Amino acid sequence: MSHLLGADSVHLTLGTRALLDGVSLGVDDGQRIGVVGPNGAGKSTLLRVLSGRQEPDAGRVTRVGGTRVALLDQRDELMAGTVLEAVHGDADAHEWASDARVRAVHAGLLADVALDARLSELSGGQRRRVALAALLVRDDEVLVLDEPTNHLDVEGVAWLASYLVDRYARGGGALVVVTHDRWFLDAVCTRTWEVHDGVVDQYEGGYAAYVLARAERAQQAATVESKRQNLLRKELAWLRRGAPARTSKPKFRIDAASALIADEPPPRDSLALARTATARLGKDVLDIEDVTYTLPDGRVLFDDITWRLGPGDRYGVVGVNGAGKTTLLRLLTGSAVPTSGRVRRGKTVRVAELRQDVEDLDELAGLTVVEAVEREKRTIVVAGKELTAAQLVERLGFTRERARTLVRELSGGERRRLQLLRLLVGEPNVLLLDEPTNDLDTDTLAAVEDLLDGWPGTLIVVSHDRYLLERVCDRQVALLGDGRLRDLPGGVEEYLQLRGAALAASGAGSTSAVGSAAAAAASAAATGEAGGASAPGPSAAEVRAARKDVQRIERRLQRISALEADLHTRMAAQATDHQAVTALDTELRALAAEREELELAWLEAAETAG
Repeated sequence: MSHLLGADSVHLTLGTRALLDGVSLGVDDGQRIGVVGPNGAGKSTLLRVLSGRQEPDAGRVTRVGGTRVALLDQRDELMAGTVLEAVHGDADAHEWASDARVRAVHAGLLADVALDARLSELSGGQRRRVALAALLVRDDEVLVLDEPTNHLDVEGVAWLASYLVDRYARGGGALVVVTHDRWFLDAVCTRTWEVHDGVVDQYEGGYAAYVLARAERAQQAATVESKRQNLLRKELAWLRRGAPARTSKPKFRIDAASALIADEPPPRDSLALARTATARLGKDVLDIEDVTYTLPDGRVLFDDITWRLGPGDRYGVVGVNGAGKTTLLRLLTGSAVPTSGRVRRGKTVRVAELRQDVEDLDELAGLTVVEAVEREKRTIVVAGKELTAAQLVERLGFTRERARTLVRELSGGERRRLQLLRLLVGEPNVLLLDEPTNDLDTDTLAAVEDLLDGWPGTLIVVSHDRYLLERVCDRQVALLGDGRLRDLPGGVEEYLQLRGAALAASGAGSTSAVGSAAAAAASAAATGEAGGASAPGPSAAEVRAARKDVQRIERRLQRISALEADLHTRMAAQATDHQAVTALDTELRALAAEREELELAWLEAAETAG
């Protein structure tokens, strides 16, 4: 493999702390490198140094043969112009409209964004995807991505992983990516860098191989440490044998003991999330019964759904954007009221909700971390031992210095950790977590998962982090945007198969693709509503009507496929006419919207038709 990019003895100091202390590393053609490490360790700084955005205090970064490096930063820098201008600049349409790779990027990241839309009118998540698309359509040799999976749902993460593996599987460049998504790291990366304490440790393989290698290193270090501790205890015991004896000991023995004590390494990671006591749950916890929820614009978000949650149930919730995942949690907490139906709560239920934003900490900005926790509770009993708020926050990864830091000065990851801590000290018995992995590093995530893994209450997690869902949840349910809540016996993989089969059916319009989607839909339909009682089967008349609907929808899907093919041909023929291409693209998006509606209608009809 040819060498593309390297860092040689790079030093960079922030304030009084060395973020990078003599770091030397290299990036070779074909490598896909994942970067992990604690929040604030310098991962983003390392990416900016490698990409040339930030100059090191000492050392140098070298590029071979004019290697081009593209960086996706965490900060949104796209605010002016249109989506088309941000992604393709002033390039003529014919230069990209006929490129299959570019069209794949458009379909994977920009399906819900009009090319002529102004960036200032887009949401933060949409701007983030536009910025990512703008890099993926280019041909830079080294692609450097800082948290690219932010604002992507499960499907988006899976698409991006597949795209990057295919792009770099045979060389032609290299990838360096910072992400907390462990599934993504395993699916994409062939090498892992761990940034900590100013250095970068390098491991072969993705996240799983990195964890295994780190555990082996820790085991080896523990063996060495055990031998050293035995010597340490002997030395200290020898030194403690009375003042007269101590004065007669040779100075080099005292110096040796002092050196051993001084060499005592600090804990690599003090994250030890406390397993809080939970209030007793009765037989009845939360029941959603025949609930319909209609949005102000008239769209039906939930259509007569039933979901029963018992003590100790552990569900993961996945779904398409806008399908109502957060609204589902709001129904459970009572902050949203159904249009019809009811939500029943057990008498002993104590619900705590971790929301996506951290604005609820703004009112505590002038308090320290310890004071913010004391607002909830001053002491808590953990494993039979009473801990003060100061002791608890230290066990949750805040050093004594950080525990006295004002809330407004905390990093995003620290604020997220404080949010979770304040919830847990309230000793709830039902936890609702909305995207809990945001802003947390991999070590903190592992600690959170360790807590949730053995937590005895009822747990509902909304997340695009497949690793988290598969680790802490026993079952998954899906919102596909059709108003239904579907059980997923096969987990996230079944959800992706359902979505993929449905999209293939709508895109190709072929009988075989529709048949594949029917099999997937039948699998989901066979499970019935998640956690609820089985519904009575459809009547013969309903089955006949559904079969007619299936045939009608299939014919329309075939017609849409033909229209889309014709529009693509016309776009290629008029590639130099920007206005014509924009108009044709608008028509394509209208067809795509119709196809999506038909896809959902087809799935529902196919379930009824059997």
